[in-house]
Amino acid sequence: MNRLSKGTKAAIFVGIAILVFFGVFVGIMITQDMGKTEEQKRVERIEKNYQNLLSQIKVVNVNTKKAPVDDTDTLSDQEELPDISKYPLSVDGTMVDDADVDKLVTVEIFSSPEKAGKGTDGWLNDAANAFNREKFTVNGKRMTVSIRSVSSGLAMDYITTGKYVPDAISPSNVFWGSMLDASHVKTTLIEKKLCGNVAGILLSNSKYQEIYDKYGSASMSVIAKTTAGGELLMGYTNPFISSTGLNFLVNTLYTYDSENLLSTAATDGFKLFQENVPLVSYNTLQMRKAAESGSLDAMVMEYQQYYNDSSLKNFYRFTPFGVRHDNPLYALGDLSQDKLSVLKKFAEYCLSEEQQRSATACGFNQNESYRSELPDNIAGDVLLAAQKLYKENKNSGKEIIAVFVADVSGSMSGEPLNSLKTSLINSMRYINKEHYVGLISYSNDVYLNLPIGKFDLNQQALFKGAVLSLDANGQTATNDALLVALDMIQKQKTDMPDAKPMIFLLSDGAQNRGANLNDIEDILREHQVPVYTIGYNADIDALKRISEINEAATINAESDDIVYQLKNLFNSEM
Repeated sequence: MNRLSKGTKAAIFVGIAILVFFGVFVGIMITQDMGKTEEQKRVERIEKNYQNLLSQIKVVNVNTKKAPVDDTDTLSDQEELPDISKYPLSVDGTMVDDADVDKLVTVEIFSSPEKAGKGTDGWLNDAANAFNREKFTVNGKRMTVSIRSVSSGLAMDYITTGKYVPDAISPSNVFWGSMLDASHVKTTLIEKKLCGNVAGILLSNSKYQEIYDKYGSASMSVIAKTTAGGELLMGYTNPFISSTGLNFLVNTLYTYDSENLLSTAATDGFKLFQENVPLVSYNTLQMRKAAESGSLDAMVMEYQQYYNDSSLKNFYRFTPFGVRHDNPLYALGDLSQDKLSVLKKFAEYCLSEEQQRSATACGFNQNESYRSELPDNIAGDVLLAAQKLYKENKNSGKEIIAVFVADVSGSMSGEPLNSLKTSLINSMRYINKEHYVGLISYSNDVYLNLPIGKFDLNQQALFKGAVLSLDANGQTATNDALLVALDMIQKQKTDMPDAKPMIFLLSDGAQNRGANLNDIEDILREHQVPVYTIGYNADIDALKRISEINEAATINAESDDIVYQLKNLFNSEM
């Protein structure tokens, strides 16, 4: 060794050092995963990818100026609704063959969708078309009916605001008639039951057997008890829109206090129940997706829909609850005697043996022996107050952290961005002031317009100012923006670990820059933050894929109805 030159000695030492370092490095790499489960290693890989992608995203801080929060940018209840042409007639009674329009007496009926759609959901349409062919007359004029498919909650809003009032309405159940009366709309009951149906709870076969073995039944009281106790993962639909959702809400309150649905006992019971409800869905599709993924043990649905879906019948047991959904028919306002005659004749025709056979073939009239403990004469003002109680208590005092993610790429320029601004600013009043809200926007880069903060008056002013300042240009880095929103939420949750997180993505869906969805899908799923997507004349399939990762809803809203759609989404979620 002494004979070696200094340079050679140095080279040898360097070589040894490299070998030692390499050996240590290899040892660390080999041993760092020792003792870890495959699940732990999977989570660490996802987190590493998440941080790596975040490090590549440019986030630009925006100096947001406040805007006054007042009523000048708030639409009236009537203005929030889209033009009725958004919901075209499914049967047009003025278009009958060989008819002089001047010699027709036509009535228009709003109908709940399960009987005014297509196929087995089109029974009332078929009955109306058959009725119109019969050429019944009154005072020398031909009787005809028109049908318009409008969900019961939406129909209620059209009628009570005066935006559009048909001659009659056939909702799923009698609650809507009571609420119309309480809203000072004159109703006349033409027929209490056009065709029979019931609402019910669908329990997975295994969960049904488990509950039945333990409690001896799967009644509503048992459902409430097991949900409140964390034994059952229950989902139901928005009671502002859905007849089944409203029925379920009222039945839950009744379970806790059958004498007074609005008592402290009923409210406290509902809060306890709601603490363990993972999902009040914007629509039935969202609820079904959650059930199919295994996130729910039970969900609500009408029997007619269950009857016509073999996949549901194979995997779920149906248990009726609440008031019957017997599809009553009400006249609205002060109709002429001729129009009342048409409605009475049409109801009589629907109850004929032939039409009832058709209704039965469509899945109606299947649970005729069912009788509910819940009274069907609950006052309309109590029902309206129950909806309000739901809105105020649906999160059981649990705070929400929400980040709004606004697409401001070039494709959003013009009407889409204007609609986004209008709908967001108008919807501020439907966000609970105790929740925490932030806003980012994106095009080529991601812009932090408003850090997350409690949605008090100051935050509302900043939010409004941030929305008003949005401007569209550039490309579309949608998935980069979602990662930044997720990061904001995760940081906020360090101080609020029990808060419920959610993201609202408002976009046309045309992502063309930054991370792709395959890059971030596992990240979103791992962090379990639902992403509600609102499409503005959008590539809706791309947005659906994002929402379905964590069972959120997608709204496919054109610019003329986005305001109303967001109102209902926030009533359901915020």
